[in-house]
Amino acid sequence: MSGKVPSRANVARRILRGPRPEAVPALTGRASALVGILDIAASVFPRFRHSRMHALAEVLPGALGPFAAALSLSTGVLLLLLAHGLKRRKRRAWRAAVALLPAGAVAQFTYRHSVIGALISLALLVLLLRHRGEFAALPDPRSRWRALANFVLMGAGSLALGLVIVSVHPKRTIGDPSVADRLTHVLYGLFGIEGPVNYRGSTSWTVAFSLGALGLLTAVTTIYLAFRPEHPAARLTEEDEARLRALLAQHGGRDSLGHFALRRDKAVVFSPSGKAAVTYRVVSGVMLASGDPIGDVEAWPGAIERFMDEARAHSWTPAVMGCSETGGEVWTRETGLDALELGDEAVVDVADFSLAGRAMRNVRQMVKRIERAGYETRVRRIRDLGEGELERIRRAAEDWRGTDTERGFSMALGRIGDPADGDCLIATAHRVDGAAAPAPGDGRAEDQPGPYGDLKAILHFVPWGDDGVSLDLMRRDRTADPGMNELLIVAALQAAPKLGITRISLNFAMFRSALARGEKIGAGPVLRAWRGLLVFLSRWFQIESLYKFNAKFRPRWEPRFVVYRASGDLPRIGFAAMQAEGFVNLALPLPRFLRRRSPAARPCAHGLAERDVRAA
Repeated sequence: MSGKVPSRANVARRILRGPRPEAVPALTGRASALVGILDIAASVFPRFRHSRMHALAEVLPGALGPFAAALSLSTGVLLLLLAHGLKRRKRRAWRAAVALLPAGAVAQFTYRHSVIGALISLALLVLLLRHRGEFAALPDPRSRWRALANFVLMGAGSLALGLVIVSVHPKRTIGDPSVADRLTHVLYGLFGIEGPVNYRGSTSWTVAFSLGALGLLTAVTTIYLAFRPEHPAARLTEEDEARLRALLAQHGGRDSLGHFALRRDKAVVFSPSGKAAVTYRVVSGVMLASGDPIGDVEAWPGAIERFMDEARAHSWTPAVMGCSETGGEVWTRETGLDALELGDEAVVDVADFSLAGRAMRNVRQMVKRIERAGYETRVRRIRDLGEGELERIRRAAEDWRGTDTERGFSMALGRIGDPADGDCLIATAHRVDGAAAPAPGDGRAEDQPGPYGDLKAILHFVPWGDDGVSLDLMRRDRTADPGMNELLIVAALQAAPKLGITRISLNFAMFRSALARGEKIGAGPVLRAWRGLLVFLSRWFQIESLYKFNAKFRPRWEPRFVVYRASGDLPRIGFAAMQAEGFVNLALPLPRFLRRRSPAARPCAHGLAERDVRAA
């Protein structure tokens, strides 16, 4: 036999030693969730308090017995709230659990005279104290919006659970109260006021205490979240931005996504030498980096190590979106993480681009048709625009955005016309209709029809080293003719040699290789089914449309990867990425005029709006 059978002495020693330290957070988190559910059930359902299941709940940490319904309910809710924090090794969750477990032990002994339940509660307390070093994760970035979200969610949960509490005593209820009476009783009870439903015996006190406990929990947790010290999401400081720009000046030509690291809603960690950096944003407990590290490749490992240290300190899930093949190799080698191909970036080499040939026939015809309709294009650096015209472009980009939510994170800069971004390139389309066009840069919109004069479409590019640009956003007037995006991309490619630009990145096509291989002859059933699913999802996300749009310009495709820790993290990473990119918005909606713009999201954010691609 290749292995040894453990002796009884070894098994006994393992039991006495307890679980491995790295397993303690997960174990305590699951135990808190289980005990929370059992405590809630024991306090709400009369039969449950006398069932065999309660015999198990009686000896688990936090179970307070059938005669302490309100306290049992409160403890159960709090333990459920703490379970996720314990799994993530959060220090504050550990402190709360350490405070609750002695209270549970006292309740076991005082109300139930349960020595076993009290001892197990104290045993779990000892386990937490013994492994307190495992619970050292720092708090997540937070804001006072969580207080309002807590009030809404806890209020809805308390209302639903309160209706259950009021309705599970049919034999002790006097009369037959209606649903409206029960709802009124719950609402009154949450505020500690007696409602219209009456019960026989002590049941009325049990219901009243339980409803009062729910109302008190909702109030206390909301007040705590509203008045606790605020730790806003990290922002790129002026010093950090200056250091990043210095790194990009030396090494920015290596990665087309490098300039997007200058989004001001990202945080940054530098290598010990200061020669490399990783920018990131924390979303729903996921520490999202984008693109490759900035700076000298030799210093990447130091920056990556700092990134992983920060993730461990806060118990965040590390992930990288859209890194190159070289970046993926360094990330996986230095961290032990895994990588998965996410899609391809479309890069057009200016020297190889031409409108001639059958392959470019559709683009060529569309461009000629639009030019005959009276449109002209201008391609300039941001620093060459006048302030009046620049402000007009900003306002147009804001109003032409396809959604109320700013989109973009990994491949969007989130601003236009910042004085520090003078090297950015902007291509604009203008409807002249045979009239004399205004001089470039004079910004005289009042002499032209419409709120933005003759301006009809905008393309914004960020620098990619000294000889390249990367597409940031596309915006167009809805009344403009279709094909504005093709017109401006062709204009940018044709103007590129005069501006010293040799390569243009048209951004990212997700799952491009699967779409391309799945439509070829001989594709297998699995590949065809995968392509069919992607086409179906394209109804809501720009997957197929973005691939086909980029393919019009005959680019070369550069693969991009997502780096992750474990396969089980992929759904969470995907959801966090969708939040970061603006496709999922969990924030409470506000009227547009009340929204506060973040430093990174002064008007514009996403590279390609879905309606812009479709209109093209």
